[in-house]
This record gives sequence, structure tokens and C-alpha cells, in this order.
Amino acid sequence: MLADRVRICVRAGRGGDGCVSFRREKYVPRGGPDGGDGGRGGDVILVATRQVRDLETLCRRPHLRAAAGGHGRGSQRHGAAGKDLIVPVPVGTQVAGDDGALLGDLTVEGQRLVVARGGEGGRGNACFKSSTRQAPRFAERGLAGDERWLDLRMKLLADVGLVGLPNAGKSSLLAALTRARPRIAAYPFTTIEPNLGVIEADGSPIVVADVPGLIEGASDGAGLGDRFLAHVERTAALVYVVDAGPGTEVVLDALHTVRGELAAFREGLAARPAVVALNKADLLDPAEIEVAVAAVAELGWPDAVVAVSAIRGDGLEALTGRMARLVRDVRAAEAAAAASAAAAASAAPVVLRPGQDRLESFTVAREAGAFRISGAALERLVAKTDLDNEEAVAYLQEVIARAGVDEALRRAGAVPGDTVLVGETTLEFA
Repeated sequence: MLADRVRICVRAGRGGDGCVSFRREKYVPRGGPDGGDGGRGGDVILVATRQVRDLETLCRRPHLRAAAGGHGRGSQRHGAAGKDLIVPVPVGTQVAGDDGALLGDLTVEGQRLVVARGGEGGRGNACFKSSTRQAPRFAERGLAGDERWLDLRMKLLADVGLVGLPNAGKSSLLAALTRARPRIAAYPFTTIEPNLGVIEADGSPIVVADVPGLIEGASDGAGLGDRFLAHVERTAALVYVVDAGPGTEVVLDALHTVRGELAAFREGLAARPAVVALNKADLLDPAEIEVAVAAVAELGWPDAVVAVSAIRGDGLEALTGRMARLVRDVRAAEAAAAASAAAAASAAPVVLRPGQDRLESFTVAREAGAFRISGAALERLVAKTDLDNEEAVAYLQEVIARAGVDEALRRAGAVPGDTVLVGETTLEFA
């Protein structure tokens, strides 16, 4: 089975710790602190590639972890940065967070998405040297990297999607139009995963996807229909493949069922440009074919109904021409819309605003009998501080007092002895 969905856990590398070191050499009376910084942890990066067919590899290895950064060392030697973890995924993969929010859509070969950033490395004691602090005996700890659960969904990138009820002849039609060789048999649900084929039309390739048979209730998951329908979303046009053999009424019922499931699955999907292929026309005489074509044309496809036979090859050239025109028109409209959006974006004025990631940018709020201080830079500083080191704690108190945290806590009603929460760290206001 095609592995088109997987849930993975990604963890970026932890940053390396800073080093506490002093230069002690003969004939160097004032060597001073020379501890180096820790290296940054590695990122976890998803890269789209056509060399990967599906998400099967990630199904077997759902936990991914990047390398940690190296610790700093003496003589101001910095730790090595952790190696990034590059994870290849198929082109057409969507990445969603644990809350369902879409984080990225990898639709182009080589496109990259950083899904977990490595933690910062801690500074060594050489960074804290000053005229009033000439021998700092503390360094910062490295920060943990991002860790999160992700849902990956692969959707085939095709120009045209063949949709229809089971045994309508979609796989046979794909085999007749392209060099693809899907499994073909005389029983329903022979095709259990989408197949791709390529048609050369007007000197340009058209990628065609054979979507497994849809049944009533497919949009609600019947017969894995919701997973199959997801592969139709990216197509520029659709070909409704209908078995014309049983008669006109059956043809119309089949079209109604398939279009209804498309509309129920995603708004606007049923309104996508389409061609109706009345397959197995070799089972009908010319008069019956004319009646079926006229009946379908009355539904709104007066110029987009083609009687074809995948066995004899009847109508395949006409069908290919219709598909090529539809794809060309849709892609041209999409390119024009993209160019217009790019022009509007380039014409928009650039507004420069001061950065918000500063120690002075924080908020104070009451939380369960304590005071919660929120601020990215402040939380990062506290997380890097070695709270078991008195000098490090004294430096932290000095910095946060200079940033106005003490005064803000007093205005909020804090008194000595109250609990103060900063990120995952619990402190006491004094």
C-alpha cells in the first residue's frame, strides 16, 4: 500500500554548554578567562525530492533527532555546531503541527522546510569579562532544541486526475494513454493506490493520476475514499471516467455520485475544469453513443464529452487534446495570478519596526498565586543560567533588574518571598 500519511516526532540538537576556563601559563601573570562558547544544535530539515516515492521510510523510523552542539573549551575554543538532520520526503508533502495548523507545503524539487531549530549554545566565561568582573567563574548552559510531533500527508502532483466509480476503466484508460502499467482486472477495487502516467501533448508533458474507485460515502472515508480524494486536490483538471455500457441512466447516476463526493470532500473541487470520458464505447452502437453524449451534455458539458474505448483506442486522441487545452488554460491563469500577487507584494512599502526580542520586552501576570514573567529574550536568559552557581545567579539578578523586571513586579503587587515563574524556572522574589 502507498504510505501517504505518517506521524513523526522531530527533535533538534541541544546547544553546547559554555566553558569556564582561565589561561594559566608561565610568564603570563594576567591570563584571564578564556572559556569558549558552546556550539549550536543541529536543525531537523525536510527536503522535497522526487527520488522518494512515498513516506514508507518514516513509517519505520518515526523518531528523528539531530546532533547536539559541542561544548566550549579553554583557549577560547568554541564547540562545533551540531550537524543538521536532512530528511528527504516526496514532492507534494504537506506538513502539519500537532494542533493541525499547516506548517509547510513542499511542492517543488529541492524545497526545504526547517521543522525543528537547534538550541543556542551557551556563552563561555570569556564573554562575561569586564572592568568590574575580571575573573568570572560562570558560563551559560546550552538550550534544548525544538521538539514536536508532526503529521505528514503526501498528495500526488498531477495535472489531470482520472476519477470515477470502481470498474469504470480508469486504469485501462491510463495504460492506453501513457506508458504506465497499473494492475488491471475484471473485479472492483483492483487499484488500491493512485498511479501516475505522463502524456506528451503539444511538446509538453501532462501528468495524469489514476485515483482508485470512488463510491458513495467516499468523502466520509468509505472505502478509504477520503485518502484517495486528497490526491485530486492538486490537479488542474479532472476526467470523469464513466462506464457507458450499462446505459444512459446509469451513466448519469455515476456522474452524480462522483461529483457529489468531490463537492462534499472539498469546496470547489467539483467545479474544477473537467472532461467526461464515456469509456467502453466499443460495447455500444453509434446511435447509443450519440444518446449518451447528448444526455451528458445537457448537464453542462456541451463541448467536453468524449466517447472513448481503452481497448480499441477510439477517441483517445480527442481526449488527449481536450485535457491538454484544459491544463494549458488553468496553468496560464495560475501563472498570471501568481505574477500579479508578486507585483503587488513588491510594490508594498517596506516598514521597519524595532525588534521585539529584547530583555525589556516582557509582561507580568498573576498565575495560580504566583507571578508569571513572559518574554522570549528573558526566558532564554534564565534557561541558560546555571542556578547552582552563585556568581551566575548574581549576574542574572543584575541583568533582570537593569531590564526593569524588579520594578514591574513591585507595580504588579509582588512582595519579597513571592514565587516568580519564568518559562519552566521557578524563582523567589527578593
